[in-house]
Amino acid sequence: MTNEFAALLAAGRPAVIDGGLSTQCEAMGHNIDGELWSAQLLQSNPRALVDATRAYLDAGARIVATASYQASRKGLMAAGHTGEQADQLILDSVSLARRACDEYLADNPDAEPALVAASIGPYGAVVHDGSEYTGAYDISDEDLRAFHEERLALLDTSDADLFACETIPSGREAEILADLLGRVSKPAWVSFSCLDGSHLVDGTPLATAAGHFTARDGVMALGVNCVPPEIVLAAIETLRETAPGKAIVVYPNSGETYRSEDNSWHGTSTPLQCEQAAAEWVAAGASLVGGCCRIGPEQIAAMSQSVNNSG
Repeated sequence: MTNEFAALLAAGRPAVIDGGLSTQCEAMGHNIDGELWSAQLLQSNPRALVDATRAYLDAGARIVATASYQASRKGLMAAGHTGEQADQLILDSVSLARRACDEYLADNPDAEPALVAASIGPYGAVVHDGSEYTGAYDISDEDLRAFHEERLALLDTSDADLFACETIPSGREAEILADLLGRVSKPAWVSFSCLDGSHLVDGTPLATAAGHFTARDGVMALGVNCVPPEIVLAAIETLRETAPGKAIVVYPNSGETYRSEDNSWHGTSTPLQCEQAAAEWVAAGASLVGGCCRIGPEQIAAMSQSVNNSG
């Protein structure tokens, strides 16, 4: 398989990734309450996922993530699917993202093809107990490894261009993923959930977590996501010092605070302009910029304009 992700990074131009898939699905009027979040649309309304992805492509995203962040065999089977059906739905997440890319290219034949990143969420995203924001997992190393190995092996057979291992809150989980990503065929980026510019939310130094991946050639970018925009510049500095051979990917949330007890958001959005912030992140060394929760196509379009002007 041609490594399109490596080619994109080697081109030396910053690129924009998408925003929150669930954010756009909700904005389109779809109810995604429940433990599977946007992954429940894989069966109930797959077209909605194509349209949500397409909105980000129209906004200028060069990489779009699949609806597999919350999807796992265990979680889908708990929702009533067989193991085979669960696996197919996870693979469908790639096909739907690819369909959006194909439709976009058909309507914009002069555009560069977009890449599909198979989203690999942390263990906490699947148990849906808020632990993806703390890294406090009630699971053994052996079971945590098996959980990630199963989904990585499945999605490694898909035609996704890369893995996006996202919102990793735990140093223990990072170390396990570093080993597993050395055994797959696809390249990857790994992004962490952080308290500040130098620590994961479980307290692990960001430099320690990133250090697990410095010898993994297939992990081509390291970064942070679903973090307040205000800590991004400090995180970029930490990652540049720790892993100078890796590209840097950053896609924070809007700066609001999520409360897992009732699935609600509190506070006000950051006053930082997305266009200005993206320019600052690129100037600081980021190669890939985008958004996570509460960041929609309008914000991604602003980032795309900024990145294209800087590039």
